[in-house]
Amino acid sequence: MLDRPFDPETRIVSRRDAPPVIEQECDICVVGSGASGISAAIEAARAGNRVILVDGLPTLGGQAVNSIIGMFCGLYAPGLNGRQLTHGIADEIIAELTAQGDAHIIQGGVMKVVMYNEVALGRWVEKAVIKAGVRPLTGAIIRKVNLDGRRVRSIDVATRHGDVRITANGFIDASGDAALTWQAGFDCRVHGNGQIYGSQMLIVEGIDDAHKPDWDTMAKRIAERGEHYGMMRRDGFAATFPGTDIAMVNMTHIETPLDPFEAAEKQIDGKEQADRTLVFLRHEFPDAFGKAKVRAYGLPGVRQTRWIVGTHHLTTQEVRDATRFDDAIARCSWPLEQHHNREGYVWEVFPEDHVHTIPLGSLTVAGADNLLAVGRCIDADSAALSSVRVMGPCMAMGAAAAHALTLAGSGSVHQIDMGQLRRKIAANLEG
Repeated sequence: MLDRPFDPETRIVSRRDAPPVIEQECDICVVGSGASGISAAIEAARAGNRVILVDGLPTLGGQAVNSIIGMFCGLYAPGLNGRQLTHGIADEIIAELTAQGDAHIIQGGVMKVVMYNEVALGRWVEKAVIKAGVRPLTGAIIRKVNLDGRRVRSIDVATRHGDVRITANGFIDASGDAALTWQAGFDCRVHGNGQIYGSQMLIVEGIDDAHKPDWDTMAKRIAERGEHYGMMRRDGFAATFPGTDIAMVNMTHIETPLDPFEAAEKQIDGKEQADRTLVFLRHEFPDAFGKAKVRAYGLPGVRQTRWIVGTHHLTTQEVRDATRFDDAIARCSWPLEQHHNREGYVWEVFPEDHVHTIPLGSLTVAGADNLLAVGRCIDADSAALSSVRVMGPCMAMGAAAAHALTLAGSGSVHQIDMGQLRRKIAANLEG
C-alpha cells in the first residue's frame, strides 16, 4: 500500500470521479466565433435566446482577430462615397474602435475598408459577448453531431477539461469549414481541382511610413523581384496603420488542406513565406523597411475549404447580374476576388451602383430544419463566394441566421415568414 502523506492544501482526484459528459442546454448554439459567428451569437442573445458560442481556438474572434486580417472588407458599396451596406454589430465596432483610435476608415483603391487593431477588436468581442449574455466555450472541437430526423438534437465536443454535450433548439454553423454540417453527415462541397489559397498575415513594426512606396510601386517590384527572394505570391501589399510605425503585410499564398498533418505543415510554411517577404521589403525598400521587425504572425488565414450544399447555389452570374433575391438576407458589393493560383489573384471590380444580395437559401442546409450555415461555408460557386465571404456580408449573414432560427422556433427554417425576417434585418437590406 502506497504511503500518501496528508496534505491539507490538496485533494486526490481520479478520472473515474469525473462525469463522463457535461450536459448543457440552450436555445441556439453557434459554432465558430469569427465575424459571422459573433454577429449571430450577439443578435440571437439580444433577441431573447439562451446562446452558447463554441470555438475550437482557446480565444474568441476567429480569423478577424487571430489571423490578423486587419481590414473589414465588404461593408461599403464601391466608390469614394460608397454607402455602408451592413449594420448591426458593424456599427458598434466601428464607433467604439474609431473613437479610441483603434480603427480607421480608409479608401483602398475603389473600395472603402476599415483598418483595425486586432488586439482592440479581440477585447471588444469578448466584452460584447459577455454583456449580451452569451455563454462561450473555447478550445472545443466537435466529435459527434446527434440527429433526430431532420433536426440536429445536440453536439458532442471535446475540451481539455472534459467532454461536453450541448443540446439546442437551433444551430448555426459559422465554423468556416462547414465542420458542424460535415460532422452531421449532410452533403458538402469541396474543390474538384486545386484549391483556393489562403494568406499568412505578418505584422511588422519599426517602419518609416514617410518613405513607404505606394501600393502600385510595391506590387510592380514584387512582380519583378519576388522570385529572387523565393516568394510564392507575386503581388500583395503592406498597409500602414495610421499614426504608427506598424504595417500589415499581405504578400503570401499558403495552401489550406483539410488533412490534419498537411494543415500543420502548411502553417509553418506560411511563416517561412512571411519571413522571405520581410527580407524582400528590407532589401528592396530599405528607407521604409530597413529597420522593420516582426511584431506578430497571424494564424493561417483561410479563404475557402469546404462548404455546404444548400437549397440555393449562389452563382457568379447572379453576383455579376446584381440579383435581388426574394429571400435576400444580406447585401454586398465587394469584387470577385479569386485566389486560385500560387502567384496571384483575379480581381473583378463592380461599378459604383452595383449591389448584389445573398439569399437565405444559400444558408439553409438541404435536409436540415434547424441548421443554418453562415460566412465562408454557405452554398455558392467559388467565384461567387469570393465576393460574399468577406467580413461585412458575413456579419449580415450571422444576424439573419440568428433571427431566422428565432422565428422558426421548433419548426423549420425552410418555412419561416420572410416578411417578418426582413423586418428584423431591415437595416442590412434597405437604404
